[in-house]
Amino acid sequence: MKSKILLSGFTRMAKRLALTGIMSGLSIILFAQNQTPYYTKSVEASVNMVEVSTSGGSILVAYEAGQKNRVEVYIKGNNGKDLTKAEIEDRLNKSYDLVIETSANRIRAIAKTKNGYNDWKNSLSISFKIYVPEKVDSDLKTSGGSISIKGMNGDHDFATSGGSLSVAGMKGKLDGKTSGGSINVKDSEGEMELATSGGSITADGCKGDIELATSGGSLKLNNLNGTIDAYTSGGSISGNDVKGELKTSTSGGSIKISQMRGSVDASTSGGSMDVAIVEFGNYVKLRNSAGSINLKMPAGKGANLDLKGNKVLVPNLTNFSGNASDDEVKGKINGGGIPVTVKASSGKINISFSDVQ
Repeated sequence: MKSKILLSGFTRMAKRLALTGIMSGLSIILFAQNQTPYYTKSVEASVNMVEVSTSGGSILVAYEAGQKNRVEVYIKGNNGKDLTKAEIEDRLNKSYDLVIETSANRIRAIAKTKNGYNDWKNSLSISFKIYVPEKVDSDLKTSGGSISIKGMNGDHDFATSGGSLSVAGMKGKLDGKTSGGSINVKDSEGEMELATSGGSITADGCKGDIELATSGGSLKLNNLNGTIDAYTSGGSISGNDVKGELKTSTSGGSIKISQMRGSVDASTSGGSMDVAIVEFGNYVKLRNSAGSINLKMPAGKGANLDLKGNKVLVPNLTNFSGNASDDEVKGKINGGGIPVTVKASSGKINISFSDVQ
């Protein structure tokens, strides 16, 4: 069964809209708590795919237990200005195409300007909240707002040119991009590829193959488990309680990693490094160009040391075989083991040992 509605005004929307809907009350910054939907439509058909596109608003798609599947449409004027329904209807009729349809287990919610429209002063921000089943895929795009997804299991492709990305409680494959906002991902697992050109990234409580990249912000990594690749061109990196394999680098900030359990490869071109390893993985690689490196390792474990800097300090260096000087230490401790390579081009290297496991 197929249901399709083309909307250019409130009158036709109210009379003809037949939809497939998705989410319910999430309190998120994208949509004010007291904001009333311009239009709401329940969705009765089964859904396994959601496609949303808008040129000037935010998108929220989520599964929440107990919520009925539905689509909510929110419309405001330029700069968040409140408009009457008559004003909205007039602008929709003149300048916008609003399409909401259900077909072949798919929801489509599309808002776009008509050809030739360029009246910025009378433009509209058209946003969507969609509540869906737990197992669903999505394709979401907006050029002027934020995107939030929550609680679903599937493949999700989402992108915005001017807002933040928020991801929570997701499972599956996530591919998200923003050109002008931050990224926050938490309590999610699977294969993730998230990138921003202009904001920070925070990842908390996630598991799987995780790739994070930003050109202009910091990275905050907490309670992650898996294979993590995290890169920034212009900010600091902090990590705590990371398990598995971590590869991370920055061109313009410091790096601080604590409670690391696993392999770590970290580098910076413009800051200091503080790394505390609780449990070795397969290797340790640390490099910087303009600062000190402080490395804390588990005591009593075998390692092959390759340390070189302006000055290398290894207090209580016992059970060691090899060569040690003021600026270089190369050899084995406790019979040898995993390779530990630390290079500081113009700074000090400080090595310490901890009994905490």
